[in-house]
Amino acid sequence: MDITHLLRGSALSALALAMAVIAPPQAAQAATNAAEASAEQQPTRGERRAERRSERRSQRQRSRNQQRSRQIERARNEVRERRSERRGENRSERRTERRQERRAENRRAERQQERRAERQQERRAERRQDRRTERRVERRQERRAERRQDRRGWDAADIRAERRYNREARRADRRQDRRAERRRDRRAERRYDRRAERRAERRAYRRWNRSAWRNDRRYRWRNYRRANRAHFTLGRYYAPFRSHRYDRLSIGFYLDSLFFQPRYFISDPWAYRLPEVYGPYRWVRYYDDVVLVDIYTGEVVDVIHDFFW
Repeated sequence: MDITHLLRGSALSALALAMAVIAPPQAAQAATNAAEASAEQQPTRGERRAERRSERRSQRQRSRNQQRSRQIERARNEVRERRSERRGENRSERRTERRQERRAENRRAERQQERRAERQQERRAERRQDRRTERRVERRQERRAERRQDRRGWDAADIRAERRYNREARRADRRQDRRAERRRDRRAERRYDRRAERRAERRAYRRWNRSAWRNDRRYRWRNYRRANRAHFTLGRYYAPFRSHRYDRLSIGFYLDSLFFQPRYFISDPWAYRLPEVYGPYRWVRYYDDVVLVDIYTGEVVDVIHDFFW
C-alpha cells in the first residue's frame, strides 16, 4: 500500500466522521460507501504508467512488424528482378544458341554440297583420265600394227629411227603422266589444308564460353575496378560516325566493321582482368561498354555494360 492510498484513506475517513456528526447515521453510511466506490473506480498513477508502457510497447511492435514487412517486400522484389534478369539472359542465350545451331546446320549442308561437288569433279576427272589412257593405248596399238605392216619393206636404218621415235614418245607420255600426278597431289594437299583450317576455326568458335570465365576467380574485374578506379577512367569515346548515338548492345547483334577497328581494340585484356582471346575474337570498346566481337562476321559474342567510368 503506497502513500496515495494512505492519503486517500485518511481523507475519506475524515469525510465520513464529518458526515456522521452532521448527518444522521444512514445518510452518513451512504456517503462513505459512495466515496469508497468512486475512489476504487478511479485509476491510480501506477496503472496509468503501466497502460502507457503497454501502448508504447504495442506501437514499437507495430513499427517493427511494419519494418520487417517492408524488408521482406524489398527482398521479394529484388528476387523477382533477379529472376527476370536471369530469364532475359537465358532467353538471349537460347536465341544465340539457336542461331548458332541454324548456322551450323547451314554450314553442314554447304559442306555436304561441297563434298558432293568435289566427288563429282573427281569422278569426272577420273573418267577423263581413263578415256585418255584408253585412247593412248588404242593409238599405240594402231601405230604398232601400222608399223609392223610397214616394216616389211623397211631397211635397218628405218627400223632404228622408228625405235627412237617410239622411245621419245614413251618418255613424253611418262612426263605428261608425272605432271598430271603432281597436279593431283597438289590439289589434294590444298584441299586437305583448307579443310584443316576450317575445322580449326570451327573448333575455336565452339570453345568460347561466356559463363566459364565469369566463374573464374582470376577475372574478378569488379573488385579490381573498385581498387583501381583511375585505370578504368578513359577519355571520351569518338564514334566512327558523327551522328551516331549509344545503343545498348546484346549478344547476337552484328556491328559494322568501323566499330571494331584496331584503334578500338583492347590490346591487353589482362590489364582490366578480362580473359585472353583467340582466333577471330577481339575485345572492343564501345562507349563505356566492353564487347567481344567476331571480326570475321561482326557478331557480338559477349558484352559487359558500364565497364568503364
